[in-house]
Amino acid sequence: MTSKGQITVPKDVRLKLNLKPGDRVLFIVEDDGAVRMRAVNKDISSLIGILPRPKRAATLEEIEEAIQRAAVASALGHDRD
Repeated sequence: MTSKGQITVPKDVRLKLNLKPGDRVLFIVEDDGAVRMRAVNKDISSLIGILPRPKRAATLEEIEEAIQRAAVASALGHDRD
């Protein structure tokens, strides 16, 4: 471990995750004690264009109705698996 809580990530892992100096990683400890490491070095702008454009744009009314339905479902606990 280096200063300020920094660690040295093995080269093969850095290459696999496409990590660059200064990039951040997230460590996730699973219930069984396994630890996963995820790169959090992606800028949100890198997501532009990954989804196809919708066939039509939703109206403001449709968006508001969807928000209301989701809020009611959440309040009633219907969003839980």
